[in-house]
Amino acid sequence: MRTKIWVLEILLLLQHFFLGEVTAAAAAAGVPVTRTWTPSEGNATGAEGGSWCVAKPGVSQIDLQNALDWACGLGKADCRAIQKGGPCYQPDTLLSHASYAFNRFYKQNANSDMACNFGGSATLTNKDPSYGKCDYSASSRSASGEGKKKSGRRLDKICGILVVILNLYLGS
Repeated sequence: MRTKIWVLEILLLLQHFFLGEVTAAAAAAGVPVTRTWTPSEGNATGAEGGSWCVAKPGVSQIDLQNALDWACGLGKADCRAIQKGGPCYQPDTLLSHASYAFNRFYKQNANSDMACNFGGSATLTNKDPSYGKCDYSASSRSASGEGKKKSGRRLDKICGILVVILNLYLGS
């Protein structure tokens, strides 16, 4: 499982810093991409068919903790809300905190389906998990990487192919 998370981390970092949207690059390279959500569902917010990324119940505590640590660390998700005193700290459970962190990472990556995997520890839902003062729909800024897209066409193709292979390997 650690190998799967390590490979996913590398691909997500490549996507974040060089590509923006790897799925489009994979499609442009002629690589078939299977999607669970249509683009409109994956990018909508609010009551009209929004999507959220949450932790899967039943996933081992070790896998959830590793994925949460990555999302709030290298993944650069804003996890302040799940720190003690934050609006999403309660309930103080690993499943709840991981769900919030996974969703923040997913939102900062423009609701890309590929940003909701975490080695199989996460899943997409169309049910808003917000509660009380804990708002999962809060908008977050994402890096567009527009200047880097023009010079990275070959890298786009390579990473697109790697993402498809990883999705097949992880059984997504």
